[in-house]
Amino acid sequence: MAQRLVVDPITRIEGHLRIEAEVDSGNKITQAYSSGTMVRGIEIILKGRDPREAWAFTQRACGVCTTVHSFASIRSVEDALKIKIPKAANLIRNLMIAQQYVHDHIMHFYHLHALDWVDVVAALKADPAQTATIQQSISPWKNASPAYFKDIQSKVQAIVNSGQLSIFANAYWGHPAYKLPPEVDLLAVAHYLEALDAQRTFTKIHTIFGGKNPHPNFVVGGVPMPIDLNSDTALNADRLSIIKDSIDRMIEFVDQVYIPDLLAVAPYYLDYAGLGEGLGNFLTWGEFPDTDNSDTSKFLVPRAVITNRDISHVQEPDPRDFQKMQEFVAHSWYEQSVGDQAGLHPWKGETQFNFTGPKPPYDQLEVDQKYSWLKAPRWAETPMEVGPLARVLAMYASGHEQTKDLVNFVLGKLNAPVSAVFSTLGRTAARGIETKVFADFMLQTYNDLIDAIKAGDTDTFNGDKWEPTTWPSHAEGFGYMEAPRGALGHWVVIDNGKIENYQMVVPTTWNGSPRDHKGQAGAYEASLVGTTLAKPEWPLEILRTIHSFDPCMACAIHMVDADGNDLGEVATGLNVCVS
Repeated sequence: MAQRLVVDPITRIEGHLRIEAEVDSGNKITQAYSSGTMVRGIEIILKGRDPREAWAFTQRACGVCTTVHSFASIRSVEDALKIKIPKAANLIRNLMIAQQYVHDHIMHFYHLHALDWVDVVAALKADPAQTATIQQSISPWKNASPAYFKDIQSKVQAIVNSGQLSIFANAYWGHPAYKLPPEVDLLAVAHYLEALDAQRTFTKIHTIFGGKNPHPNFVVGGVPMPIDLNSDTALNADRLSIIKDSIDRMIEFVDQVYIPDLLAVAPYYLDYAGLGEGLGNFLTWGEFPDTDNSDTSKFLVPRAVITNRDISHVQEPDPRDFQKMQEFVAHSWYEQSVGDQAGLHPWKGETQFNFTGPKPPYDQLEVDQKYSWLKAPRWAETPMEVGPLARVLAMYASGHEQTKDLVNFVLGKLNAPVSAVFSTLGRTAARGIETKVFADFMLQTYNDLIDAIKAGDTDTFNGDKWEPTTWPSHAEGFGYMEAPRGALGHWVVIDNGKIENYQMVVPTTWNGSPRDHKGQAGAYEASLVGTTLAKPEWPLEILRTIHSFDPCMACAIHMVDADGNDLGEVATGLNVCVS
């Protein structure tokens, strides 16, 4: 008889995620269930508001991807009102988006995912001189002396001696599934700490263009930063110099730390090249447009649907297709006026809460009923994976030369077959590959911005159609954003100058969805099936695959009733049980 393993909450993610897995007598996962255990009401809050303000509300859906909901929101309103933005504004937006990728992916690799593969405590056994030799053999990174790694080792030893592991707490140190030599563990721990410090440089682009970070400022019709080389309050030569320095330092970190570390760690975990895929279906909305957002043929990341791993036959999904783009709630804690078995296109989407299902605390999810606050988005009634792997596959299939070269280079370094990309390891490698692509694209875009400024093309805002008196009485818009975690879509309906309906279908809704009306599993659920656990009470293998998607369940929510009374509290510790 299968046991039910419960991991709640999954840590080192944004928000609250519960995974339940059925494990057979050989400790192999036979079924898995993903439950988002928090509810949000941002879509309801937006109804009746001015659509030009929606970005300020939607960006608070998450504190990690600090720009993505804003971009999707302003694009949805611009699409609805047929607003075209100036060339310089689009270049600035593309710079901010590329910076978000590089920053987010580096932080994910080191601070959210690396500790699934790196045993911090084992680094205390390393020979710092050997670690220095490894560092010198894989890149010209400046911090490469035995004394440097000895100092890092001493810092970790002091943390361990204190009895309080601080940022390294709540992990499975000593787990038999850890395979790295101690010297590689020490190398990765050193770069973990360096990546924390590097964030100060990475965020400067958002701070300059948006005034602050997190949650920069935005505007429908362009960007809020004017260009005037002679002004102290606009984008001037000094600020452009800071941006260029930030880009150079990000590229240096990607080239000399992130990618070499990825290639140093991966060979010890090649078994994960055959684990963790699940669906084989992928979707992207596309990213990095030229000024005309509607011309998807000019996107760097194509808008694409790939099914059954077949990259020779790529379709372009239409987000306006009412029959193919739908969300289902058969196993979600929501109600629909059309019934639980029907799908709704987001322009017709509903956010009606159903509190009749089981509520925490519970021993096990009632998975044959409703068991998640996430809906189940589907393309042509088919579950899709979104994220770095989907984007790299789309770019590879479109013939993007740098992506093809990098994929082939990584596969060659690992001596792995092409099929290895469809896996937990492939997903992690794809994140590194696109980080390199987007970091280089950022430098190219910066140079394009400089050329535009020299040519006098300095407009950053299009005020046309700014006043609601110029708008149609009814308008519908779609806003896209390839967030670091995957395809993000905002659908807005505007009636008489106000938001009538607003629906956000976020990457983790795609990947973390529960079963749908056909009983089809979402990407998280499907990816865990077939994984064998070395120690079920320490489900490290589950964390490895789930973290490879980089879940973002959104910021924690605190709910009160109409009288202001607390409705409950959610525990934040790690709870693992086998029943």
